[in-house]
Amino acid sequence: MKPLEKKLFEHLAFLYGEEKADSIINRFLDLIHAFQAQHETLAKPLSSEKISEKDAILITYGDMVQQQGEAPLKTLSAFLQKYLDDKISTVHILPFYPYSSDDGFAVIDYRRVNANLGTWEDVATLGENFRLMFDAVVNHISSQSAAFQGFLKGEPKYQEYFTVVDPETDLSRVFRPRAKPLLTPFQTATGEKYVWTTFSADQIDLNFANPDVLLEVIDILLFYAAHGAEFVRLDAVTFVWKEIGTTCINLPRTHRIVQLMRTVLDMAAPNVALITETNVPHEDNIAYFGDGINEAQMVYNFALPLLTLHAFLHADVRTLSEWAATLDLPSDQVTFFNFLAGHDGIGMLPVKNILSLEDLSDLAAHTKALGGYVSYKSNEDGSQSPYELNINYLDALSDPGDFKKCIDPVDELNDNYPDTLRNSDPPMKKTELRAKRFLASQAIMLALRGVPGIYFHSLFGSRNWTEGVQETGRHRTINREKVQRAQIEAELNDPDSIRHHIFLGYKELLKARMSNPAFHPYGAQEVLSVQRSVFALLRTSLDGKTQSICLHNVSSQSLDVNIDLKSLPLGDVISLTDIISQKEFAVSENQLRIRIAPYEVLWLSK
Repeated sequence: MKPLEKKLFEHLAFLYGEEKADSIINRFLDLIHAFQAQHETLAKPLSSEKISEKDAILITYGDMVQQQGEAPLKTLSAFLQKYLDDKISTVHILPFYPYSSDDGFAVIDYRRVNANLGTWEDVATLGENFRLMFDAVVNHISSQSAAFQGFLKGEPKYQEYFTVVDPETDLSRVFRPRAKPLLTPFQTATGEKYVWTTFSADQIDLNFANPDVLLEVIDILLFYAAHGAEFVRLDAVTFVWKEIGTTCINLPRTHRIVQLMRTVLDMAAPNVALITETNVPHEDNIAYFGDGINEAQMVYNFALPLLTLHAFLHADVRTLSEWAATLDLPSDQVTFFNFLAGHDGIGMLPVKNILSLEDLSDLAAHTKALGGYVSYKSNEDGSQSPYELNINYLDALSDPGDFKKCIDPVDELNDNYPDTLRNSDPPMKKTELRAKRFLASQAIMLALRGVPGIYFHSLFGSRNWTEGVQETGRHRTINREKVQRAQIEAELNDPDSIRHHIFLGYKELLKARMSNPAFHPYGAQEVLSVQRSVFALLRTSLDGKTQSICLHNVSSQSLDVNIDLKSLPLGDVISLTDIISQKEFAVSENQLRIRIAPYEVLWLSK
């Protein structure tokens, strides 16, 4: 048995016991060997690196941009090619399969494209200009799927596909991500059964204790690889293994399933990377790196959004900096998937042991004050606690106190207008300040070691979609607006619009990042302490030859920053240049002394 085949057997033995593994290993190997024979190119590792500083991933629904009379995937492809073909390397299409609820996350058929979005040919066309990332929504499946309908009808094949539990069973220890029942009763051909439904009555958890389910999921992953996926997001993977009497999250067998998936892809499609979506406390989240070579190549950096928001609202980066200083990696083959916003809300659980309860309460109150919502989860004792903030990230960064001091395009200066903004040339307007503040937050995410994941509505400067929440009754809809292509293009071309300011600024940040090898996802990172309101990093390229000092002012005040360069590996430095604005800053006797403007971002290199 070859080394990877032996590793696959060990995974199966851990999950199901050696006797069972002996009886099923050949079914897994037959599936893998058939794939290798049909897709010889995919089975060969690339000679070049998989990711670099030139990689950034756009997160979007397939119908985020619409045009009458055209399949949304065609519209999206044309729109992104027009605006982003040289700034974004990869497009993550959120679930584009037929579904019954949750905007795609209750999948009816994993192998079809939702006819309302387009076809596999449309997906392939998008893949001609961008690398592709797919969702594997395999913790649960739609109640309308063929598998669950077969279960309800009593078909033998599907009787062990789902987890049936006696409703009298004590499940109090099970972690609940929603304030909804864990078990849902269904009438089946053999009577009423209570089925495990972590997220909703329409999202039925698959039973990975049944190896047939795992084999089917492996076949789906290989199907995605064959259709162009270079990155696969494992949605809600932390919940896949159930053991009564435990929390049923982050269990050893859960990690082993991810490791098995990695082993299969290493055998059949080694250029496909796994990204785990595990909205759990930070220390549990980073455990999905495994030993650095055996589990996920990337994990969502879930603590980053809330810690960045906290830094801006308090004009204080100390908590963010202390956390960022702990972001070590177990090998040079894994890295973080950094993001600030997505189709879901801003998770509060990942900062459970980082921010205080008072901090979290303040953030929840802040969200509500700005027109957002707070979603809750059920606890072991029957109580409920905040689970996520539902608000557009641009709006979340709003500070009513700051913006009352600013001016709209038609306003005049007033006595309350901050001197630092009044004296800018020309005086900064409300829209410009809002964009500048937002872009400073995004620059932090882009500067950190890892691959940036940029949500469509962040890149294009969208706002809270409260009308959508009223239509659907779901808090998460606030950040899932679908836009008409003509409308968004008109706003992008309007120099007074927030979309215009944010998109142009974001493109400049991406251009600067792509041009500098110091931002390589595997490059070194050191957090610097320079000023309470300035988040500072030293990034270094893989070969150690290129450095960038990254400074981000999270306050509305101009600040003096002094950095002693003697302790940094920069060598002799006469001056440093900001790679964003191309401004040059003199260095005297290894001392960098600069004044950084409100919400200014400086990425300084030799």
